[in-house]
Amino acid sequence: MNEQGSEQDLDVPPRGRGIYLLPNMLTTTALFAGLYAVIAAQAGHFETAALSTLVALVFDGLDGRVARLTHTSTRFGAEYDSMADMVSFGVAPAMLMYFWSLQYAPGSGVRQIGWIVAFVFVACAGLRLARFNVQVGKADKRFFQGLPSPSAAMLLSTYVWCASLFEWDPLQLLIPSLLLTIFAGLLMVSNFAYYSFKDFDGTRKVPFVATFVIVVGFAVVSLQPPLLLFLCFSVYALSGPVLSLRRWRRR
Repeated sequence: MNEQGSEQDLDVPPRGRGIYLLPNMLTTTALFAGLYAVIAAQAGHFETAALSTLVALVFDGLDGRVARLTHTSTRFGAEYDSMADMVSFGVAPAMLMYFWSLQYAPGSGVRQIGWIVAFVFVACAGLRLARFNVQVGKADKRFFQGLPSPSAAMLLSTYVWCASLFEWDPLQLLIPSLLLTIFAGLLMVSNFAYYSFKDFDGTRKVPFVATFVIVVGFAVVSLQPPLLLFLCFSVYALSGPVLSLRRWRRR
C-alpha cells in the first residue's frame, strides 16, 4: 500500500536523468490493474474487478519496498506512485461501486445521486493522497491522519466482492452502498489517527507459536477470502475513530 509503509519516499535527493526500471515497472503494473478493474466493472465482471483492485494493492505494496531495498527511491517514483494510486484506489473502487449498485440511485443526468457519491469518494481519495504527500517527513510515521486510500479502496472492493459471491441484490443494498461509499470517503479526509504498522520489524525473532498463528490465519482467510478481507478492512476503518476517541479521553 502506498500509504501503508511502502511509498517511494518524497524526501530523497535529486538523481540524474533517467528512471529506475524495477520499482516503476511495479507501479505501472499496479496502475494497469487499477484501470483493468474499471473496465471489468463496466463490463459487469464485478468479482474480476475486485480481484484486480487487490492485485493493484499487492504491487503498490511492493514498489516502495523494492525502491528502498535497492536504494532507487526518487521523487519521480513517488509522484508516479501517487498518480497510479489515484486510479487504482480512487477511480477504480468508485466505478466498481457505481456500476454494481450506485447507478440505481434516484435521479438522472447531472442530478443522479449515484455518480455524485462516487465522485465524492474519488475527490476524497485525491485529497487524502495530496495531504499524505505534503506530510511526508513531518508527521508521526507510526500513525496516518485519515484512513489510507488503499484501505478505503479495499473496503469498497471486498464489499462488492462479497455481494457478487453471495449474489446479493445491488438494488436492495443501494442505501448501504451509498452510505459505505460516503463513509469511506469521509474517513480518508478525517483527522482520525490510524496505526501505520511502519514500526513493525519483520527481521526480529518471534516465538515459534507466532508462525503457527500466521499459518492458521492464512487457512482461515482461505475459507472465505472476500468476507474475511471485508471484515478485516472494516475493523481497520473503525479503528481510527476508536483510537482517536481513546487518545482524546486520555487527554
